[in-house]
Amino acid sequence: MNKTCRIVNLQEEYSQIYKENLALLEEGAPEKMNALRTPAFTSFEKNGIPSNKVEAYKYTNLQPFFKGTFDIAFTRDAALNGSTDKFQCDVPNLDTHNVFLINGWFAQLEAPNQLPEGVIVGSIRDKAIEHPELFEKYYGYSLSDDEDAMAAMNTAFAQDGAFIYVPKNVVVDKPIQLVNIMAGDNDRLVFQRNLIIVDDNAQLKVMLCDHTISPQKFVVNNLTEVYANENSVFDIYNIQNQHNLTTQVSGMYVHQKRHSNILTNNLTLHSGVTRNNIRVTMDDENCESHVYGLYLSDKNQHVDNYSFIDHAHPHCESFELFKGVMDDSASAAFTGRVLVRPDAQQTNAYQSNNNLLLTQNAKINSKPQLEIYADDVKCSHGATVGQLDDDAMFYLRSRGINEHEGRILLMFAFAYEVIEKIRVEPLKENIRNLVEKRFRGEFDKCDSCVVCGHQGASVSCL
Repeated sequence: MNKTCRIVNLQEEYSQIYKENLALLEEGAPEKMNALRTPAFTSFEKNGIPSNKVEAYKYTNLQPFFKGTFDIAFTRDAALNGSTDKFQCDVPNLDTHNVFLINGWFAQLEAPNQLPEGVIVGSIRDKAIEHPELFEKYYGYSLSDDEDAMAAMNTAFAQDGAFIYVPKNVVVDKPIQLVNIMAGDNDRLVFQRNLIIVDDNAQLKVMLCDHTISPQKFVVNNLTEVYANENSVFDIYNIQNQHNLTTQVSGMYVHQKRHSNILTNNLTLHSGVTRNNIRVTMDDENCESHVYGLYLSDKNQHVDNYSFIDHAHPHCESFELFKGVMDDSASAAFTGRVLVRPDAQQTNAYQSNNNLLLTQNAKINSKPQLEIYADDVKCSHGATVGQLDDDAMFYLRSRGINEHEGRILLMFAFAYEVIEKIRVEPLKENIRNLVEKRFRGEFDKCDSCVVCGHQGASVSCL
């Protein structure tokens, strides 16, 4: 069922939507998902959609974007709009296991028989019922009752998304690509929940690719839970490439066990308003985490990255680097909190945020934070905000490079450090090309939008 909801008074109307549609939210969903809905909604109702009066959302007031008239899909048929198209990903040389989701609901898995033995990929609501022992152990484990209001809202309203499980000692050679497609004839409010479990000694790479292929307004609240168990290696790349009428709140909650190694890289190439909530909990000794991000914005776009890295045990390492380039009247924010708990001795934590402002009207608020309650640690953090280097530009001009090309070279050199952290070569090459196109102004919307040439069911996923 697809319902159209007009939302003006946020608290009252979201409460009414939840209560009126609770039966639809619960229908066909796994027992634990339903058991967590009402406590989560109670938490959400208490805190509400965050405004900039909430300290964690000081630089991003979400309330205006969650007002309006939206279609909300309470069934898979409504989300898929009756579409029977076969989708494909047309990125050269990128060999992946492709999963397609439409408006928050699982739609299609390409060639499931090509997955390694024992690997489970599919709809979270379907796989939860087929594999309750996995779902009930992990779903919602990373989230507390007093969690971020947007995470609580997702737990209350989300009905579907992707489920990925890699069993012990299995290495998935090809990345799994989750292509999140937003489409519809009317403005849409979308909820999506993903659960990824990488068991002991397993290895996996995942790409989350977010796209709008209709010119309507989309407001998206998605959340991905990741569990990296002992000795596992896990990479996740979140590529956000959407049009200017998109508001996205994206949660990434990563839980690590002993000797696990994780890498996250948030690449915001184009969007309207983006808020990324990234939380990494090192819940055992000898964990290693790499948390990276690149955000490019122009016109009146806004990107807010909020990260929390929790060193809860000794002998762990974290490396965090976010870089941003803001043009025109664009704005951005970075808040990075690193917590070293009293027992987390011999911690090594590094955090840095660097920003380029290309105009007088561009704006960045940067707030790196270290909270250290142990004494045998190596921790550092810092932030920089600046403009293109005049001396470097003079050097390039003296070598015959014109000012326009010189600016592009300097911007690309600035962004390159984050791009180089990508550990999938075809993806790295494609991101290089997209970033260069972005700096050249060759597109001001995502490549996959109907408004910039999308045809048929082929999606330029990256």
